[in-house]
Amino acid sequence: MLYLAQVRKNEFLDQHQLRLLARQESEHFWAIIPEEALILLGKSNTITEKLLVLVELSPTGDIESIEEATNWVLHLVESYLTSGITPEFLQQEAERAEHWRQSLTLQNQDLARRSLELEARREQIQALEENLKRDKNGHHQEES
Repeated sequence: MLYLAQVRKNEFLDQHQLRLLARQESEHFWAIIPEEALILLGKSNTITEKLLVLVELSPTGDIESIEEATNWVLHLVESYLTSGITPEFLQQEAERAEHWRQSLTLQNQDLARRSLELEARREQIQALEENLKRDKNGHHQEES
C-alpha cells in the first residue's frame, strides 16, 4: 500500500524513521493518518530529515520502495491548484451534483407515474372499445 511519509530523526535510537502522514485508499482518494505511525529505517539509511517521501509497504509492513515525493507534489499542484480548484468549489460542485441527482430522481418518478396513468387510460379505452363492439354486435343480432 502507498503512503505519504516524512523522514524524522529518532534521537533516542539514533536512526531515521518515517512518520506516515496519509494512506492511498484508491487512485484518487487518500486518507489522513491521525495517529502517530512510525517505521524505523535503520542506522544505514540516511535519508534527509524532514523530506517528504512516497513509501510502498507490503501487507506485512515491510518497505518495498521509497521515493522522494517532490514530483508527486508538483503533479498535484499542476493538476489541482493551478486551476483554482478549492475545497469550497469542490463542495459546491458536489452539492450541485446531488441536487441534479435528486431532481432527476423526482423527474424519473414523475415519468414513471405518468406512464402508469397512460397505461391505465389505454386499458380503459380498450375496454370501452370492446364494450362498444359487443353492444354493436348484440344490437345487429337483435335486428336480424
